[in-house]
Amino acid sequence: MGDGDRILLAHGGGGQLSRELIDREIVSRFGDGPLKGLPDGATVPVAGSEVVFTTDSFVVQPIEFPGGNIGDLAVHGTVNDLAVCGAKPRWLSLGLILEEGVELDLLRRVLDSIKTAADDSGVVVATGDTKVVARGQCDGMFINTAGIGDKLPGFELSPETLQEGDHILVSGPIADHGFAVLASRENIHIQNGPQSDSAPVHRLVQAATEHAGEVRFMRDPTRGGLASVLNEMVEGADVGIQIMEESIPISSGAHAVSELLGLDPLHVASEGRMLMVCSADAASVLLAAWQAMPEGSGAKDIGAVTTEAGRVVLETLMGGHRLVDVPRGELLPRIC
Repeated sequence: MGDGDRILLAHGGGGQLSRELIDREIVSRFGDGPLKGLPDGATVPVAGSEVVFTTDSFVVQPIEFPGGNIGDLAVHGTVNDLAVCGAKPRWLSLGLILEEGVELDLLRRVLDSIKTAADDSGVVVATGDTKVVARGQCDGMFINTAGIGDKLPGFELSPETLQEGDHILVSGPIADHGFAVLASRENIHIQNGPQSDSAPVHRLVQAATEHAGEVRFMRDPTRGGLASVLNEMVEGADVGIQIMEESIPISSGAHAVSELLGLDPLHVASEGRMLMVCSADAASVLLAAWQAMPEGSGAKDIGAVTTEAGRVVLETLMGGHRLVDVPRGELLPRIC
């Protein structure tokens, strides 16, 4: 039995192998319902209205990293999946899988972070479960969450609505989370190195509700980074995307790790940023609204939708052009 017959670590990286696994093994079985199109959350009818329902699991290593830990990451990741589906996050479930021998002080720090992040995000931890497994079976601590949010009016989000000339906004510097986790894991010590960007984005979404009809698509660029999100948007579409390297916000710490290791920041995860595609008419208003908020102070307009079907193109600092690809394997395993 070869590697083609087994699950690889790269299947969890958010790149091409992840997509192939999900399409062939999961969508082929369950993709006729709310899972169709692979949104971050499913919109489902409940008592005459609509709610958004999502779930996620967190296996980050190390459990604590510069700027956060697995606890606030779990809350933010779930809240953000709801928010970019056009929902107001309301309730979370919390499933803990703990390894025998994990220190109680570590668990307490994680639970305190969950409490703080949930309060800041305006969500209630409504239900949960705890399991303990034998030493060596869990790598310390895993967390599973589910989230439910109220559908916000006006958002009709789909890559199919993209139009030539639409603008692409990002809410702040990209790739800080992935590089912070990697630097911590590999003991890379850089002065003023990257701090995780783990944070909620729901307030950014709520700031856009007045112009919801001008918003085409929203997503948080986690596994696979900005490159994966952009390519997923235009896969098989009649439109493409061009982004400008000079406009893409990257912190000095993330840039330093990127240069040191030769990793493309476009392929590296963020956990507190969001991408929005909106009409040209609304772009300046939405960008100004974001930049007036603490979580959007670093927001930038990074590009536009083009007629180059299915292609994501980067205009470089030197004025050249290159295709932005999707990583096939796993650049940074266990970052969320």
